[in-house]
Amino acid sequence: MATAEIKEKILNDTVFVGVRSIIGVIFIVHGMSKFNPGFGDFLPNIGLPPEMQIPIALAEVIPGILIISGILSRISSALICIIMIGAIFHVKGMQSLTGDGGIEFDLILLGASLIIMIVGPGRISISQVIRKIPRWIH
Repeated sequence: MATAEIKEKILNDTVFVGVRSIIGVIFIVHGMSKFNPGFGDFLPNIGLPPEMQIPIALAEVIPGILIISGILSRISSALICIIMIGAIFHVKGMQSLTGDGGIEFDLILLGASLIIMIVGPGRISISQVIRKIPRWIH
């Protein structure tokens, strides 16, 4: 394998870790903000019971952590895709692409989550490290 190919693969793996990290951090931060009482008060406005506050918050925080670490990335990304589709259609009603109530940020998060769901965690992830452990150890 040529040196240029090795550098390209390392760069691709590094970029993918960056994308996973950014998506994970965004969902951790958004999920943590949903633990605030104001979010529970907002839920009836969109037709959801206030009791959904904790499950919705956890459905963003936990997958965010798992995506960053590269554990169960495909399942976590699928959950985030469902959340983003709900945000686009149910919460924002697909009002407009930009501006107040715009869905452009939601579409970016949905697209990045779809990529992670399809491609997987990449070679720099805890799941890859676990796969490399010899079978006789575990």
